[in-house]
Amino acid sequence: MAYLAQLSPGSDLDHRGTSITHSVLSALIDAVRDPDTRQAVLGTVRFDGARFVGDADFSSVRFGGEVGFERAVFLGTARFVAAEFHADVWFERAIFRGSQFRETTFESNVWFGEAVFTDDVRFDGARFCGHARFRLTHFDGNAAFDGALFVRSVDFAGTHFAGCAWFDGANFESTSRLGPLVCEEAVDLSAVTFAAPIVIEAATKRLWCVRTEWGAKATLRLRYATVDLSDAVLAHPLSIVARSVPFTDRTRSARTEEVLEEGALDGSATRVRIASLRGVDVAHLVLQDVDLTACLLSGAVHLDQLRLEGECLLALPPAGLRRRGVLLVRWTTRRTLAEEQHWRASRGWQEWAAGAAGVEVVGPAGLTSVYRQLRKSFEDGKNEPDAGDFYYGEMEMRRHDTQRPRAERALLTAYWAVSGYGLRASRALIWLLGTLVATVLVTMLWGVPQEPTKTVSTGRLMGHSISLKNDTTDPIAPDGPLTQRLTSQRFEKSMRVVINSAVFRSSSQDLTTFGTYVEMLSRVVEPGLLGLAILAARGRVKR
Repeated sequence: MAYLAQLSPGSDLDHRGTSITHSVLSALIDAVRDPDTRQAVLGTVRFDGARFVGDADFSSVRFGGEVGFERAVFLGTARFVAAEFHADVWFERAIFRGSQFRETTFESNVWFGEAVFTDDVRFDGARFCGHARFRLTHFDGNAAFDGALFVRSVDFAGTHFAGCAWFDGANFESTSRLGPLVCEEAVDLSAVTFAAPIVIEAATKRLWCVRTEWGAKATLRLRYATVDLSDAVLAHPLSIVARSVPFTDRTRSARTEEVLEEGALDGSATRVRIASLRGVDVAHLVLQDVDLTACLLSGAVHLDQLRLEGECLLALPPAGLRRRGVLLVRWTTRRTLAEEQHWRASRGWQEWAAGAAGVEVVGPAGLTSVYRQLRKSFEDGKNEPDAGDFYYGEMEMRRHDTQRPRAERALLTAYWAVSGYGLRASRALIWLLGTLVATVLVTMLWGVPQEPTKTVSTGRLMGHSISLKNDTTDPIAPDGPLTQRLTSQRFEKSMRVVINSAVFRSSSQDLTTFGTYVEMLSRVVEPGLLGLAILAARGRVKR
């Protein structure tokens, strides 16, 4: 009691290495309470190595001097709600069972390095005006920094979150680096504002960046993460890069680097997946080595300026033969959008991937524009071969768009069937081969005359002069059984006619009237099919 009587507002405390119960701490706080404002005011405080038995309540306490809680152990809940720290604070290697730092103000630097939070911790609305250090800190539960303000740099290098890390609505004014950190569940950066250029390195299961404002250049190096960028604001370039090897960080000795342990994430697929770009102006977005299989792109702005680098995966159509009524069909291999997968699944094609509950199904009219913009993006990047897949998707959506005229859809259907919109050389070659075979057969049966035409000369002798006239006999249509017309001689003549008409555009062979019309038709159809095959092959090798 005598010791408590000596305390007054602004007094210094030194209880290093002591054990403090809840009642003793309450008495200490009451002893330094300002009688006018009823706020507890302390000067320099040292609780290094102290052991707090029961709850430790420092709510609304004003610390005017330096504060030390290094290696302190909080066996109950540590409450620093609305506390004010006006000088440097050390919580390094401290152990927290439960803690509350909501609305806490750190006017100077704060160190939580290598601290352990064995339960959930709340930093909602906290203000970090100096440097904040969470290097190698371990959060066994969830950590909430919703609405927190980080005026200067914050260090989460080597930090491990066993649960979720929430930063919803936080503001990073000058932080240049976040991580490398490991979060076994989700990192929520929704509605966060990054005012300065930043590099974020994280291994996490999910990363939410909904409505995040990137006010400067940013780079995200990620592992395992499924990223949602819906409605994010990109004022400057943003790069999302998938990292294939674990992150490393300096050890406690700061002399060497060691691989960060990834906990429950270890062994999972490391490829980064993008879940949604809806509502995002992607003119400044660069994606490298990411999975876009389930990414929602409809509603994004400036998709024609989106840059995809490295190996960016998109969804593929179902593989193998499928029965459609009495027919066997096979989907052509190409890269498709997740929205097309959802639309086809909604039409009863069960082999396509259906959208998740609540995801709006976008029809062909909306997907046509998305495919067109992606095609332009690849063409502007001189990647003509890969742009072909998006052109195919664009034409497919136009063909299935019931709002378009029937004549246009019929023309597109014919274009698709004959050559895969000028992108499938094999399809055009099959049609060309079939047309050549049919033309040869028809020419053999009805086009080549029964006998070669003959030239007959007639004339008159008048005195000392002779008048001559040359006439060519008309081709005689063949008669008799059809099987008798299938001879090697007629086959050779038919092949000569067909090849000349298809390639060299000339034929000196006399044909029947029917054969002449067949040759005229083949001169139009067969060179066109050959041109489509060449065009498709050229599209796959064009630089």
